[in-house]
Amino acid sequence: MKKKVIQTAIRQSLPITCSYLFVSMAYGIVMEEAGFAWFWSLFTSLTVYTGAFQFVLVTFLSSGASIVTVALTALFMNSRQVFYGLSFIEDFRNMGKKYPYMIHTMTDETYAVNCALTEKKELFESEEERRNVMFYVALFSRISWMFGAVLGGVLGQVLPMELEGIDFCMTALFVVIFIDQWKAAKHHVPALLGLGAGILCLLIFGAGNFILPALILVSGSLLLLEKKIQKEETDCE
Repeated sequence: MKKKVIQTAIRQSLPITCSYLFVSMAYGIVMEEAGFAWFWSLFTSLTVYTGAFQFVLVTFLSSGASIVTVALTALFMNSRQVFYGLSFIEDFRNMGKKYPYMIHTMTDETYAVNCALTEKKELFESEEERRNVMFYVALFSRISWMFGAVLGGVLGQVLPMELEGIDFCMTALFVVIFIDQWKAAKHHVPALLGLGAGILCLLIFGAGNFILPALILVSGSLLLLEKKIQKEETDCE
């Protein structure tokens, strides 16, 4: 039974582990370029484990940003994962000691896989088997991210070449996520608000201070327009 669970988890997590490996390698290289050794990449991946914010955190660490700015930015950037967890709260509760780990390792990618596994319950002999697959998907995904981060940090120290521009990987990651969400979304107002707020705050506050004001502005605007957006999405259906 355990062999079957692990084999299924490997198949389900393979797209995640492959993408995590290369993105986290870029993260490890960026950390090394900023003056942080490979073990700092490992420590950050153990405690933070949110790819987009980890890249942003490199800038914060290098610039000496205040803990308030770091905390609020992390909250705004990752608040969506609170809602992800609500979808699987009963599953996680039934996983006993694995409950805290499943909460900590919930990402966009593992959430998508968990949803797919939930829709395919007939493939599993029991609910326990499905939950075990969910656990190993989360475990393998996190291991691939940490391994890539350490490998990137080591390569950044030994590669005899200029690595200037490698941090563009973060920009590319955000662009891909934006395009994917644009295609999947029925309503593009949130995306346009994000672009507009980002450009506006960049012009007002500058490149080093625009992220937090932009996040606050977007979040406030979405709260005010939430009912209108929901109504228009219902009308479209």
